Amino acid sequence: MADKKDQQTEQNVDQTVEQQQAELQAAQAAEEAMQQDTTAAEAETAGTSADQTDKIAELELALSKAEAQAKDQRESVLRTQAEMENVRRRASQDVEKAHKFALEKFANELLTSVDNLERALQLADQQDESSRNFIEGIELTYKSLTSTLEKFGVKAVGEEGEAFNPDLHQAMSMQESSEHSNNTIMAVMQKGYELNGRLLRPAMVMVARNSDSGVDTKA
Repeated sequence: MADKKDQQTEQNVDQTVEQQQAELQAAQAAEEAMQQDTTAAEAETAGTSADQTDKIAELELALSKAEAQAKDQRESVLRTQAEMENVRRRASQDVEKAHKFALEKFANELLTSVDNLERALQLADQQDESSRNFIEGIELTYKSLTSTLEKFGVKAVGEEGEAFNPDLHQAMSMQESSEHSNNTIMAVMQKGYELNGRLLRPAMVMVARNSDSGVDTKA
């Protein structure tokens, strides 16, 4: 009888041990499963964070490229506008010069006639009454021609008493004179002319020189 009780007790102990081992194994399995889930979650989180970082980097690069392209386009537009403005300005200047100096060759040809009329008046005998009408005709022609030239911007340069200017005058000779200031025009051999400020030809002049100083005939 006692043997049966001992056997029953041993069986109960064995069952209890087996049950505890099973519970321990189940707990270990649950713990391993939790660890695996945690590792997977951490890996997924790390992967998601890496993907977000890559996307942010791509967006920043795209934004940088777009800004650079917009800057290039703005600079290109500004350059084009500046070039167009330069073209318009040059065209306007060319038109203005064409209007001002279109008569340059024609005016130069007329100056020969003006010179001839001036010489005719200088050589005419003002005391000869028989030539009075002829001289008056020459004077009227001369005044009419010079007045017309002035209307179109042709102006005479080189008058006696003016200071010598190498940009406007050509010194044909120099002569000592106590009656004229140094470096002034004492005689005009041929008048010079300008067309709207541009020199058509210099005046041919004689320049006064004092004995103790020279004359600057260089530009």
